[in-house]
Amino acid sequence: MNKIDVTVTKMVAYLRLTRPINCLMMGFAVIVGTVLATSIFLEAPLLTLIYVFVTGFTLTAASMAINDYYDREIDAVNEPNRPIPSGLIKPEEALAFAFICTIIGFVTAYLTNLPCFITAIASWTVSVAYATVGKRTGLPGNFLVSACVAVPFIYGSLAVANKIELNVLFFASMAFLSNTGREITKGIVDVQGDRARSIQTLAVLYGEKTAAVAASFFYLSAVLLSPIPWLLDLVSLWFIPLVAITDFGLVASSLMLMKKYSRENARKTKKNVLLWFIIGLLAFVIGAAR
Repeated sequence: MNKIDVTVTKMVAYLRLTRPINCLMMGFAVIVGTVLATSIFLEAPLLTLIYVFVTGFTLTAASMAINDYYDREIDAVNEPNRPIPSGLIKPEEALAFAFICTIIGFVTAYLTNLPCFITAIASWTVSVAYATVGKRTGLPGNFLVSACVAVPFIYGSLAVANKIELNVLFFASMAFLSNTGREITKGIVDVQGDRARSIQTLAVLYGEKTAAVAASFFYLSAVLLSPIPWLLDLVSLWFIPLVAITDFGLVASSLMLMKKYSRENARKTKKNVLLWFIIGLLAFVIGAAR
């Protein structure tokens, strides 16, 4: 293998380490937060939008790298093809990469405004707390991850309004609930490695069936909240078609998961829910922009 091939392989490995879809979603979610706070599509200055997107993207990338560093022994069982257990990236390289991403994220947060800088530090601290300690706690750890998923909406509001608008808090709660369901579903996928490492997920403590029911409870809770934004006139009618697709997807995923709570089906459900997330984000943007 020549040097070019080695470089390309390394770059692809770092890309896989960050889970780019997750990073893009977090960057996009921050922009959604600015729309929710202003009710006008992309009203914020372009430079501000660039800063908030970069912050969301890089801090998510850093958290993914840190998480993979601490999960390397678990991934050796559950996901042996991940960059660290496969040997494509050394553990210390993952930490160095996370450090660089963190610095970039903090700098762009500071350049945005002080509330955003404080929020970025708090969010990064929560993500590190999850990777180092929270993961072993099961459901409380799931809540930590979901808090990090909900924060981008709040961050976007702080970036353009210097305060947290009420409708932004509402949308953030929907993100929190649905992501908690996804984290519980992920526990079903990782149950073998988690059990070996004494990680107290719901699937490990109470079995895959109970975890599937709990995950479905959180998915359906988010679905039940979804009509309220329109009823409170927080969004336009354009919100309804896309959020209906998201709701249908979450309900279908819940039913499929409860019917068959195997590792393979849970993995499929986890991936499908990510798609419903993306459609839900689009619903928020189109519905909130007037």
